[in-house]
Amino acid sequence: MIKVEIYTTPTCPYCHAAKALLNDKGVSYDEITVLDPELRAAMTQRAHGRRTVPQIFVGTTHVGGYDDLAALDRQGRLEPLLEGAA
Repeated sequence: MIKVEIYTTPTCPYCHAAKALLNDKGVSYDEITVLDPELRAAMTQRAHGRRTVPQIFVGTTHVGGYDDLAALDRQGRLEPLLEGAA
């Protein structure tokens, strides 16, 4: 599977939901906690100005937040993306 990165904060319910969805699919991911202003700034730049968490990346593809991740899953497009086929 392709590398997955998720930018989070400890108390964000959408972050917990995104991680649960990925865990349910058996996907390993790198979690980057953005309590440090420099890490948040790097996330914001990488996420094309989005400042909210979570911000999820699958390989070089910016998925977006939890709602975007869940929508891809409902549409059957998440697994091909995770396999690097999208």
